[in-house]
Amino acid sequence: MNNINRRHPRSYENNMQVYKNNQHIPYTDEADYEQNNYSSNSQGDNGPIKLKDYGPNPFVVDINKATIQNKNFRTALWTGDHLQVTLMSINPGEEIGLEIHPDLDQFLRIEQGEGLVKMGDRKNNLDFQAQVYDDFAFIIPAGKWHNLINTGYEPIKLYSIYAPPQHPHGTVHKTKADSDAAE
Repeated sequence: MNNINRRHPRSYENNMQVYKNNQHIPYTDEADYEQNNYSSNSQGDNGPIKLKDYGPNPFVVDINKATIQNKNFRTALWTGDHLQVTLMSINPGEEIGLEIHPDLDQFLRIEQGEGLVKMGDRKNNLDFQAQVYDDFAFIIPAGKWHNLINTGYEPIKLYSIYAPPQHPHGTVHKTKADSDAAE
């Protein structure tokens, strides 16, 4: 008999119910849960998170831990039809690079580091500037030129949410040069 109040064996890790195929029937089979990759941290709270693109499946992750763990310039963590989450690591003195997304909005949150974000309506007139630090978030509206420059002494670790997705499913750019070559 299925009891909707019965917790998954790993539910103590994140204190939430995990459901199968959008039904109110919780996972009770450990192998079934692991096979479907609904949580990237199958090693428990002490192990590393396997950083890969889990979209478009339902997904739960310690986003702070995943973001800090990422060492690539860009790693797609989840790509769906209407949204994408990427992790970034920007070394001291480096920058994302001046860019514009005409048809998508972007949300970024810094988990570690500090930098200068610049935005504007024209490539040569970035009239909006703000210092950003750990736990700061900023939003880039569609059609705004923008850049983030690492002004600190440690890598900026951030996650970015694009709506709609910006990069192909499974994107991994180890370095900014890899990213530039792919664009």
